[in-house]
Amino acid sequence: MGLFGTNGVRGIANEFITPKFAIDLARSLGTHLGEDKTVAIGRDTRISGEMLKAAAISGLLSTGIKVIDIGTCPTPSVQYYVRDYADAGIVITASHNPREYNGIKLIAADGTEFSKEGEKKVENIYYSGEFHTANWNMTGELNRDYNANDYYINGIISSVNSTKISAKQFRVAIDTGCGAGSLTLPLLLRKLGCEVITINAQPDGTFPWRNPEPTPDVLGELRDIVKNYDVDLGVAQDGDADRAVFFDENGTFIDEEILLSMMAKYVISGKKGPIVTPVSSSRRMLDIAKEAGVELHWTAVGSINVARRMMEIDAVFGGEGNGGLIFPEHQYCRDGAMACAKLLDIMAEGVKPSQMAANVPAYHNAKTKVKCGNLKKTLENVAIHVQGEGIEIDTTDGFKIWYEDGWLLIRPSGTEPIVRVFAEAKTEKKARQILERGEKIVLASIQD
Repeated sequence: MGLFGTNGVRGIANEFITPKFAIDLARSLGTHLGEDKTVAIGRDTRISGEMLKAAAISGLLSTGIKVIDIGTCPTPSVQYYVRDYADAGIVITASHNPREYNGIKLIAADGTEFSKEGEKKVENIYYSGEFHTANWNMTGELNRDYNANDYYINGIISSVNSTKISAKQFRVAIDTGCGAGSLTLPLLLRKLGCEVITINAQPDGTFPWRNPEPTPDVLGELRDIVKNYDVDLGVAQDGDADRAVFFDENGTFIDEEILLSMMAKYVISGKKGPIVTPVSSSRRMLDIAKEAGVELHWTAVGSINVARRMMEIDAVFGGEGNGGLIFPEHQYCRDGAMACAKLLDIMAEGVKPSQMAANVPAYHNAKTKVKCGNLKKTLENVAIHVQGEGIEIDTTDGFKIWYEDGWLLIRPSGTEPIVRVFAEAKTEKKARQILERGEKIVLASIQD
């Protein structure tokens, strides 16, 4: 089984993600890169992060790699730094996973996540155990640069109309969940002239108040602040701050699929060009693209697939329906703080978030997951069962079946032995019916 999932390698800290694992994976990366290369490494706030970062640094140095330790940073801050100052990067993070997890994500020289091909090469070295070991006088050197977050914040500010935003003096409530965004989002918003109300903005890797995943059910305190204190926008981030979710000025949670489509609609209204999103995203994106007369490109699930496709076609916007938005004028990666600044940029033109959300097509979504033993064989059986289904089948990532009145997606998980089933339609009842049809197909296809 492969090491890398959809976003790096993750597992329970000090059980699967151990110092030895971090050393050997870093040695694999160093061997892959070759001597005289530079790797920047940062981590989120998890309490196991310093242990794993130290181990990864040791592994890199042993292969002759020069290392820049940039401290505790959001993942997009590491990516922004790598793009300009290093040949590759490592982020010690488990993103939105619970507090006991940690992980390792590899960053390419252009600041994007490592390609699947690149990950495979590193993985092969890891399993072979054939690591390059530098001579005693050729081991790498370690430097530290703790200005990465400032560099990142200034980059965001230069990518939006900061003067117009500052003139509005927005009141923004934020919940950074004690994650890495605690070190960047409050400062960014204050530099943009906002009055900032913060909760959970102290870096704390035990995540004492809520899990790192910013789901509506754990954001009640933020919602109440927005409702009761005349706040213009509420923002919450996940553990490594590459994603952000929002409450509008009324304290209503903005569904992530609506967020994706409303931001896409705004971007292409001012700059025509192709947009990119995974096959799991809402049909809203297709409707918006057709209305604006621009191309929509579907990709496999995963932000790296979206980012790479955006670079290939010079897309003006891309993202996933999970709060992961990509703005190429800043960088080709999911970026929660940039998404927040861009939304404020739009609001500075006199548009309220609730108005933006109401101005996109309405759809209903449903999803479930089915455990199975032999994932590969199960998907082969699904391919047989879906023959003749719908009016079109897209096999970009699993099987996306288009119907006249909705769509169904059946795809394998990238991290565990389950099949994920998604459905969307104009009515909630129809979405549930399509989902039930998909679940039946999977159940009939299961191979242990």
